[in-house]
Formats: sequence, C-alpha cells, structure tokens
Amino acid sequence: MTIMLAIFVVMNIAGLFIMGEDKKRARKHQYRISERTLWLVALFGGAIGTTAGMQLYRHKTKHVSFKIGFPVLAIIELALLIKIIL
Repeated sequence: MTIMLAIFVVMNIAGLFIMGEDKKRARKHQYRISERTLWLVALFGGAIGTTAGMQLYRHKTKHVSFKIGFPVLAIIELALLIKIIL
C-alpha cells in the first residue's frame, strides 16, 4: 500500500510538472510534450496532477477531451485510491 501511495504522489507531481512545462514550451514555440504523453501520465495515476496543472497553467482548457477527460479520470483515480487505503 505504501508503494502505491508513493507512485500516486510521484505521478501527480509529474503530471503537474509536465502540464506547466508544456505550457512554457508552447509560449516559446518550442518542441512540445505530446498529448499521448500527457494522457499516459494521467492514466498511470497522475490525473489529479494533470487536472490541477491544466487549471493552474490554463493549459489545454479548450480541448474537450482534456477538459472533461482529466477531471473524470481524476475522480476515478481518487475513488480507487480511497478504496485501496480503506
């Protein structure tokens, strides 16, 4: 259980970081982080971080798949985490 919690925390920090990094790269017209990578981080436990990053950095908020998908995935991951902990 401790390992799963650690993975969850690391993936959410990574999700927050990559959303900020992609936004920074977008502003500078640099090579971007692929949407596939953003989704993979979210799917492997980082959905809360990517959702928070999306809101914090105002990034990908016009993309319906991100706008709806990340929060829904975050709710599912949070529910699974609570079920595992309890």
